[in-house]
Amino acid sequence: MSGPAEGKILLKGAKVYVHVKGKARARITHIDIEHPSIGKIIKPKEATYCAGKHGGCFIGLKKEMLKRAEKLIKKK
Repeated sequence: MSGPAEGKILLKGAKVYVHVKGKARARITHIDIEHPSIGKIIKPKEATYCAGKHGGCFIGLKKEMLKRAEKLIKKK
């Protein structure tokens, strides 16, 4: 992972959990990333893709998600 860099916005307070199958209604084990900004970019029931990278993962955004992300960035 490359860490802080120009053009990267740190989401302070983001919560990341490994949600275990059979606990708290999880049907499969998965990773939850919770932050209000993420909820404004990726809406409930929307699907996207994730790929591993050194030190973490990369979450790709579809066109509509990109538009919402760009709107959020302009507001800041």
